[in-house]
Amino acid sequence: MTQALSIPGLIKAVQPETEIHFVTRQDYAELAQNNPSIHRLWVLDKNTGFRGLLRLISHLKNENFTHIYDAHNNLRSFLIRTLLIGPQKLVRPMMRIKRFLLLQFHINLFEKPFSGQRDLLKPLEKWGFPFSLPPTPQIFLDQKTRDDSADLQKKHGLLNYCILVPSAAYELKRWPMTSWQKLVQLHPEIQFVVLAGKTDLFTHALDHFKNIVNLTGKTTLLQSAGLIQSAKAVVSNDTGLLHISEQLGIPAIALMGPAPFGFPSRPSTMILERNLKCRPCSKHGQGPCVNPRFQECLQSITAEEVTQKLKTLL
Repeated sequence: MTQALSIPGLIKAVQPETEIHFVTRQDYAELAQNNPSIHRLWVLDKNTGFRGLLRLISHLKNENFTHIYDAHNNLRSFLIRTLLIGPQKLVRPMMRIKRFLLLQFHINLFEKPFSGQRDLLKPLEKWGFPFSLPPTPQIFLDQKTRDDSADLQKKHGLLNYCILVPSAAYELKRWPMTSWQKLVQLHPEIQFVVLAGKTDLFTHALDHFKNIVNLTGKTTLLQSAGLIQSAKAVVSNDTGLLHISEQLGIPAIALMGPAPFGFPSRPSTMILERNLKCRPCSKHGQGPCVNPRFQECLQSITAEEVTQKLKTLL
């Protein structure tokens, strides 16, 4: 969803008079709040199930939309676009045959390099919106979020800090903790802030470093975004906070492992990856790893390599 936040910006840049409504799940909605390109935000609580979805569709029918762009192309969005009769409809192609060939036989017919935002924006060319990335930021933080971030920075004495994001949805997408430790050890002069979820207890392996402020499980999504917006740089696995960094325009280093479709798109993000025959091994990085050297795609990226990239950002 985070990468899709560029869609309203592109449309508004070409047709400023367009009224844009944006539908998203409740757990992501706060990232779309305050977006000046979005006239109205529609929120779906997944806990309300099918009834909640039908209720949302009923409300959407009253809006008399002229166009619907289904950027997600899943079952929920399929039902929304199908039951809304009348508007012109555009669906982001999932390119399932290309995905099958890539994941099963490592035959890559996708446009290179991979770009998550390009794949979301290029279908709009059919409606006359030439592909381009709208300028950052494409996440707009409200005053409360900025104040909360300032309070956290003051509380922990944060100044000229860098963000580390050691977690990811699947273990195979995580740069090894020994590499994170080495990176911190190589930079005693940098104050690092660790952001992760409540269950990511493995990040406490970094606690013994004097230049670490570990906020694992202590920040909301918006508070994390506020801290990222004030950071000098971000080092991250392939995960949501990486895309938040990108949409805020904060320089980042992306550690890309087994999954193929989460690649950032902006020049502010430097990508580190390995060109291995076994990559990608799965759609989301859930595995299994088939390389004789377990997790070579990330194990072989050294802290020294990240250090060289980080020096160019600071």
